[in-house]
Amino acid sequence: MNRIIKGRVWKYGSNINTDIISPPQYMELKTEDAAKYCMSTIDPSFSTKFKKGDILIAEDNFGSGSSRETAPLMLKHLGVDIIIAKSFARIFYRNATNLGILAIECPETDKIQDEDEISINYTEGEIINKTRNQVYKCDKIPLHIMDLISSGGLMSYLRDRVKDKRI
Repeated sequence: MNRIIKGRVWKYGSNINTDIISPPQYMELKTEDAAKYCMSTIDPSFSTKFKKGDILIAEDNFGSGSSRETAPLMLKHLGVDIIIAKSFARIFYRNATNLGILAIECPETDKIQDEDEISINYTEGEIINKTRNQVYKCDKIPLHIMDLISSGGLMSYLRDRVKDKRI
């Protein structure tokens, strides 16, 4: 498993709540239809311009609000595999991880800017900003969590373990 992840940054501020990520008026739509409105209140181009391999970065309190799973589900549908923030709402963090999105806390996200190119060494807890020639400390991610993320989330992880008779 590659322990270095590289990508281009999409940067947002603090208090990006689940109503912003998953606008409630579209929750009854199928995921692929509702995802078109993901983050639309703060960035109408997000759903059409975010590309798999890009990295979503925010400040404090990412994913606050209701505990609806549609917020990380829409992000996952759009190709969001990694979110880095100063802090996450606890239930959003768990929902994201369970869906296979790597959520990393970093106290220095304010130093990272939109469109920066970064590399993340999740086992060392280090983010290298190639654009600004800076290094930031972040949470180290244990390998068993990376196994869960690499499996595509909790359900896939458990299915694989049952199939292989590991649980």
